[in-house]
Order: sequence, then C-alpha cells, then structure tokens
Amino acid sequence: MLLSAVAVMLSVAFVCGTLVFTDTMNTTFDKLFAVTGADVTVSPKAAEDGDDVPRSGRPEVLAGSVLEQVRRVDGVTDVQGGVLSMSVTLVNGKNENLGSTTGAPTIAANWSAAELRSMKITSGRAPSGPGEMMVDADTARKHRLELGQELRTITVIGDVRARISGIAAFTVTNPGAAVVYFDTATAQEKLLGAPGVFTHLAVTAADGVSDEQLKRNVAAAVGADTYKLQTAKESADAGRKDVASFLNVMKYVMLGFAGIAFLVGIFLIFNTFSMLVAQRTREIGLMRAIGAESGQVLKSVVVEALLLGAIGSALGIGAGIGLAVGLMELMGQMGMNLSTDDLTVAWTTPVTGLVLGVVVTVVSAFVPARRAGKVSPMAALRDAGTPGDRKAGRIRAVVGLLLTGAGAAGLAAAVAADRAATGSAWLGLGVVFTLIGFVVIGPLLAGVVVRVLSAPVLRPFGAVGRLAERNALRNPRRTGATAAALMIGLALVACLSVVGSSMVASATDELDRSVGADYIVQSPAGQPVVPQAEQALRATAGLDHVTAYRGVPAKVTAPDGRTVDEELSVTDPSYAQDVRRKMTAGEHPQAYGAGAMSVGSLYAAEHGVKVGDELTVAFTGGKTARLKVAAITSDDGNLDKGVMYVSTATAGQYVPAEKMPRPFMLLAKAADGKAEPAYAAVKAALAPYPQYQVLNQTDYKENLKDQVGQLLNMVYGLLGLAIVVAVLGVVNTLALSVVERTREIGLMRAIGLSRRQLRRMIRLESVVIALFGALLGLGLGMGWGAAAQQLLALEGLKVLEIPWPTIIGVFAASAFVGLFAALVPAFRAGRMNVLDAIAGD
Repeated sequence: MLLSAVAVMLSVAFVCGTLVFTDTMNTTFDKLFAVTGADVTVSPKAAEDGDDVPRSGRPEVLAGSVLEQVRRVDGVTDVQGGVLSMSVTLVNGKNENLGSTTGAPTIAANWSAAELRSMKITSGRAPSGPGEMMVDADTARKHRLELGQELRTITVIGDVRARISGIAAFTVTNPGAAVVYFDTATAQEKLLGAPGVFTHLAVTAADGVSDEQLKRNVAAAVGADTYKLQTAKESADAGRKDVASFLNVMKYVMLGFAGIAFLVGIFLIFNTFSMLVAQRTREIGLMRAIGAESGQVLKSVVVEALLLGAIGSALGIGAGIGLAVGLMELMGQMGMNLSTDDLTVAWTTPVTGLVLGVVVTVVSAFVPARRAGKVSPMAALRDAGTPGDRKAGRIRAVVGLLLTGAGAAGLAAAVAADRAATGSAWLGLGVVFTLIGFVVIGPLLAGVVVRVLSAPVLRPFGAVGRLAERNALRNPRRTGATAAALMIGLALVACLSVVGSSMVASATDELDRSVGADYIVQSPAGQPVVPQAEQALRATAGLDHVTAYRGVPAKVTAPDGRTVDEELSVTDPSYAQDVRRKMTAGEHPQAYGAGAMSVGSLYAAEHGVKVGDELTVAFTGGKTARLKVAAITSDDGNLDKGVMYVSTATAGQYVPAEKMPRPFMLLAKAADGKAEPAYAAVKAALAPYPQYQVLNQTDYKENLKDQVGQLLNMVYGLLGLAIVVAVLGVVNTLALSVVERTREIGLMRAIGLSRRQLRRMIRLESVVIALFGALLGLGLGMGWGAAAQQLLALEGLKVLEIPWPTIIGVFAASAFVGLFAALVPAFRAGRMNVLDAIAGD
C-alpha cells in the first residue's frame, strides 16, 4: 500500500508542481509588467505586429518631434523618450557572449527616469557619453563584471565599445535577459542609427486623469491611426499574452507526461488491489457467511482505495510545491530569478491534485472491488488467489485482438495517406487502439512471449529458472498488467527514438545530395547577421563566393486572383551553386534574373501557375512588383520545400535599404583545393562575432544530431517519471507475490531450496517480466515510429532509420530494471522463517 501511495504521490506531485511553477512565473511577470508599463505608451504603428526582434535589426522609430507634441497634451505631466533594441550581442574582453542561456534576448536601451520603475542603481552611476554603459546586476554577477571593465556591444549599426559606469538591479525580477544601458544620445546613434529618434514614449498622467482619458487626449493630438497607443493595462495584457503562449506550451507538455505517469499508475493500483482481494478471498468469504452483503464488501474496498488516494494526493501536493521551488532554483541557475516570495499556490491546484489522485485510485481499484463483492460465502472453504474463469479470459483475448487489429489498420491507413492532416488523424487512432489492444491482450501474449524469453534467459539456471518461469506464468493477467506499465513508457521511448533518428538520417541524406556549399554561418538564437560580420566573411581569402540568405515577407497574388502570405527566399544568384534544387520547369539560375522569381511545384499546381506567368508581389514595408515566374522548383524533398526564390537585387528595387531584412544565414564555398585553409580562415574571420556558428557540412550534421539528441533526452527525462512508477509496480507485484506464496516458499525451503536459490528465483521472475514489458513496448514503439516516419515522408523525411544501439541498450537496461525491482522482495523472501512460513495462511 505504501508503494501504491508513492505512485499516486509522484503523479500528483508532477501535476501540482507544474501548476505551481507556471502560476508563479505568471505572477512574477505580472508584477514586472505592472511596474514597467507607463500610464500610456506611444510607439510606431509598424511595431504593432509584436515583432520584438525586427528582421532588419533596426527597431521601428518615431521622430523626436512627437515627444514634444505629446508633452503639450492636456493631462500629461511627464514624457520620457525610450530607445530599445533586442538585436544586439554583448561581448567581454575574452570575446565571450554574455547573453542569456535561457533563450531570452540581450536588451540594449537608454537610461531614463522611466527605467526607475523596474531598476535601481546598486553601484556606480548612470552612463554619460559614448564611452560609458551600465549593465544589470545578474549579468554582472554571473560573468564577474566590475566597474571600469570594457565591453563590446555588437549591433547592425556597428560595434560599441564602452566601460561599465554602473550596475543596476531589477526591483521585481530578471526575466532572464542580459540588459545594457547607454545614455540617450549614444543609444539613438548606436542602436537606431539616427539622432533624435525613439522606439517608444512613456507618458505619465496628471493626478485625476485616467489612463483611458490620457490615451484619448494623446490620440487626438498625434493621431490614433498613425501611432500605436497602449494604456498600462493594455501593455501588461499584451505582455501576459506573449508570456502565456510560451508558458502554456510548457505547462501542457509537462501535464501530458504527468498523464502518462497516471496511466502507468493505474496498472500498479489495479494489480495491488487485485492481489489484495485474491489474498483476502477466504476472509471475504467468512464475512459473507456471517451476513456481510455484497455491496458492503465492495464499499469497504472502495473506501480503502479512497483513503489511499487521499493520503497519496496530500503527500503529492506537498511534494509538488517542493518540486516547483526546485524548478525555480534551477531557473535561477540559468539566469531567470524567481523569488519564493512570489510562490503562487492557487486554490485550484491542491483541489486538482486531490481530485485527480483520488479519482484515478478509486477507478483503478473499482474492478478488484467489484470482484471482491462477488465473492461467495463458499469461498471460505477454498484457497486464496483462485484464478478467474476461462470465459472471461477468452472474451478478453477476442476484444484485445479486435482492438489491436483496428489499431494496426489505423497505422496502415496513416502510412497509405497522401495528406499529412489525414494521416495524422489515422496515426493517432492507430496509436491509441494498438496501445489499448496490447494492454488488453497482454495476458494472452504473456503465455507465449514469457516462454520464448525463458529459453535463453531462465533455462540456463536449471530448476530455479524453470520455477521462475512458472511463477511468471502462474497468473498471466497479473504478469500482463505489470508488464503493461513498463510497456507504455518504453513504447514512447522507442517511437521517439525512431522518429528522431529518421529525421537526422533524412536531413543528412538530403544535405549530402543537395548542398554544394562548404560552410554555413548562422546564429543558434536566430539573430540576423550584422553587416560587419558579413563583410568580414566576404573579405576572407580562399573563398570562391559568399551567399546571403534572407527571408522577406510579402503577399503573393497568383493569376487566379488568390493571395497568400509568403516568406520569399531572397538570395544571391550564387545560391543556385550552393543548393542543388530539382526543377520541374525552367532552370534555377533563371529565377535570379531581373524581375524574375521561382515558385514551388505544389503552389504552381494549386494555382495553375506556369513558367512565364506574372505574379503580383506586395513586399512588406516596400512596394508592389510584377514578377515573372522563370522556374518551378520540385517540392519532392525536405530542403527549401515550397519556397519562392527572388534575387537580392530584385528585392532591393522594391524594399528600402533600411527595411530590408538582414540575412539570417550565410553560405560560403571554398575555392578549388582550398577547403581546409579556407575553413580555418573563415573561423578566424568570424571569431570576433561569437553569436554565430561556423559549420562545415560535417559540423552541420553533428549539430543537427546534437539538437535532436538534446530534445529527445529532455523527453526521456520526463518519461522517466512514468518508468519509475512502472518499476514501483514491478516491486509491488513481486512483494505481494512473495506474501501470497508464503506457505509455498516455506515448503520449498523445507525440501532443500537455499536462500540464495530463492532470491535468484525471484530476481529471475522479475527480469523476465521486465523483459516481457520491454519487448512489447519496444516492438510497439518501433511500429509507431515507422508509421510516423512514413507520414513525415510526405514532408520530405524519406529515410527510415531504426536506432538499433538505443533499442538494444534499452532492452538490456530493462533486465537491470528487473533486477533492481526484485532486490527488496527477494531479500524479504530470503529472511522468512521456514516453520512460520509453512504454518502461514
């Protein structure tokens, strides 16, 4: 019962910990938004799309004259002009990137009175002049920065070298970003490239003037259609919306894994109560014989489950709060400081945890409780643990086969689908039905699979091995339920391993076939390439050419009149050498002619576009052009699928230079025979810009493999909770099995079975159950993964790769899991007194 309570506690703790952690983050950011938002904020209309890191690297600006206009508005007591850019990189004297490791951007801004809402200077003074800057206290502490130390700030305007004049600390929280401040004039010149302009205005209302009234007054003076106006509440709501989009994804992913742990816990609790009821068969029969009604017996077991669920859930709620505090400490180590003063435990969190824990426990125990209620008084004359009737077993087998067949049909339909959306629906149904089918059919499979596994695993141990095999087969229903808990977690591990390996193999295969460039330069954080880095690369000796690759948003209208939002791939003509694209019409280089472009084959088929047709292209932030389709690229691949190519020169005719997005990737090809020296030269040229990676094709493949591996390791870690609960289930089953077989164990000991042999028998039984669950799970997971890969083949991921080392390693590790789970039950069995065991009931 203790182990069952621990299983409930772990699952509830994961749910409550997730809810408390995300609620605390929401509270923290709410406090930050509440203090940072001005009564009314004025910003350029073009910034309304919420693009915090503009593609051009230059934030949208408003003229300084607007500040003077707003200052004269009725109800305004103060206006502060703000400069803020998130397209910067902060570097120390050792050329190390001081940016956050949490994914938050590095923020550069001007220091003004408006910053005092959220910051206070803790040492030194505010920056004054182009040679001074101020940094936030968390960045200073993390990187051991001191007053007077020189730092370099890399922007698209140029590099800014300045010494630290002061250090400022957040009064609420550090959202994880590295923050640097300049005086206003320096910020305007170095971050925006023009004097006297701002990215936003912070307007303060006079006493008695509401934010809404002030907003109306400002709108009347400067024009509501010309500028974006937000009250403090509207700014806070917008910030909450941005944060919520990230937190909700994290919350629901973690709750999904908690749900898997609950599902695994159902098998543990079901097995526990099934075995308890079986052991109490004679006791329940005696109770029925002296007048206990069937309903009373059922209620007694349900109440027992209710108490177990309540106790486990209560412990889980407390453990969940502790887990949330631990996650906050972890985020603090990564740079996002979350104070325990903001720890938020909403009333819904403990209620949710308690309800989930109790409901899952009671539902899991209901079938054993119902079985207990059906025990007749005659059971008092029989031995405990009488197996169920064969009719129920046959019905279960038929239902299990039907469900498994339906699931297999769903997976087959997913593989045969010609559209990803349709195939995804079939894949989901196939996964659900095959999982349920394997759970239901588990007892039938146990009789076959355990015998097959026993030949190489148990038979070499002689009589002890045969006894372990018979014990595992004694109650196939129990063995199947125990193995099913382990099967679920390992099926997901195998499925994701197959999908991840296939993705890497497909991308590697496509890279080998299609990419002609020798080197790729890009930022892991997605930052645009600054002009000085691009110039350094282009000036590198030993290169044949350098290609800039940028995305330019536009609205494209086909001859059929339909308009779609597209991201045009704007590149240099040399891109046709860097990437070998298969064409269905025309030639790739022709897409880079004056006034020309290319489209993908799927787009061409859907809109009836042919070579020679003209498309209307309205460039975002620029003019509208009529471009002729000079080539149609094949979408039968996963590299640049569906993209439309336009040359940099053509796009430059319609998009102003200050609005043109910066490249997010540079491709370079070495001159003949100079691949190795050119690689070293490229690395040396870009060494002053640590925000970018320089990768050759081998590096790129390894980088891709590492990224997928990190994602899979994170998922495996979350699945670890379900596997831990499954291991507890094996321990519980063995422990109760030992108690159930007390007299039998005593008799075996009396006729010569040694303690060592007894412990080995129990360990071998545990190993074969664990291997049975692993075999089912890995087989099922590989089937899911193969079906998913066939579905992804529609998107170009055409290589199926089974990661056999991972699969074999997991299977072997399952044997160790079985050994570990049997340690305590085997030790307890070995300590039994022989005479007491024989006399036991």
